[in-house]
Amino acid sequence: MDAVTEIQQVRGALFGLCIGDALGLSVQFVTRERLRAHPVWGMIGYGTCNKPPGTWSDDSSLTFSLAESLCEGLDLEDIGQRFVRWVEEGYWSADGRAFDVGRTTLRAVARLKRGVSPYDSGDVGDRSNGNGALMRILPLALYLKALDVEVLLPWVHMVSAITHAHPVSQMACGIYTVLAIGLLQGCSPSEAYTSTSGICPGLYDREPYRRYLPRFSRVLNGKIDSLPEDKISSSGYVVDTLEAALWCLLRTGSYRDTVLDAVNLGGDTDTIAAVAGGLAGLHYGFDGIPGKWVNAVVRGEEIRLLVDRFGAACNESGAGRRVRGPSFRGRSQGGDRPIGEDP
Repeated sequence: MDAVTEIQQVRGALFGLCIGDALGLSVQFVTRERLRAHPVWGMIGYGTCNKPPGTWSDDSSLTFSLAESLCEGLDLEDIGQRFVRWVEEGYWSADGRAFDVGRTTLRAVARLKRGVSPYDSGDVGDRSNGNGALMRILPLALYLKALDVEVLLPWVHMVSAITHAHPVSQMACGIYTVLAIGLLQGCSPSEAYTSTSGICPGLYDREPYRRYLPRFSRVLNGKIDSLPEDKISSSGYVVDTLEAALWCLLRTGSYRDTVLDAVNLGGDTDTIAAVAGGLAGLHYGFDGIPGKWVNAVVRGEEIRLLVDRFGAACNESGAGRRVRGPSFRGRSQGGDRPIGEDP
């Protein structure tokens, strides 16, 4: 495959995520068995959420909200308030109103609306480890790609924690981001995965993360793509979503095949296809996405304008605009500090 340019990567990542979301939305929660009998081969509509073809859901809305915030710099307060606007006003929604909002995200947005700091707004319970942070984290990898990983990861954790503050959600976002940066650097999916599997166990071999490393054993053993399909769960649990997305990316050779495989796993189809589609779009580039799918996306021209603005912001951040190391204000997980800070 020819080298993919940086703007192709940015466009591919955000359109790739959105199109995966739109492909999966109409069959969300349909079983794998039913999809084996009636697989999805293209952009269809209605179905589960009764939306026209090309409609995308909360996965893309929150991704675009984060990307637009990053166009102005990295500011957790601004990110949080854009999430509130999404719920309250339909900001960056496909049809003017938020729908398919996850419970954990909705609780966090309610706290933000009451004035709770984005450093304290996310759920910390183990039962709050849905995929609602993982599905929207990709713009941060594009924006902070020039940072050393130990400086980058605390930012990833804090942006996750605006809604999903449990260490497992933070770790899933961190692992995904490390792999995405490998793709940004020109690695193949298998090379990026091998590198991520080698780096992340050491990065997370400290509290409060160490105790949760066994949950990621199948991701970090470097062999997730060797598992048979019946061992891959396509639920909304964040670890399952990460495993399924990587499994689809690593076993296919095109954007199209990656996202269709993700959709046809059934279950949480829109989010798994969005998470996989963001990585596949990043790797194969915008031109690797079928044009008829790009043209079918709702608000496509507005997305193009946002993507170009965001690409310029990523270039500026990568060209030397300083991003300072973060620190927690207020609540911290069991007294921990994010990776990269002094104890």
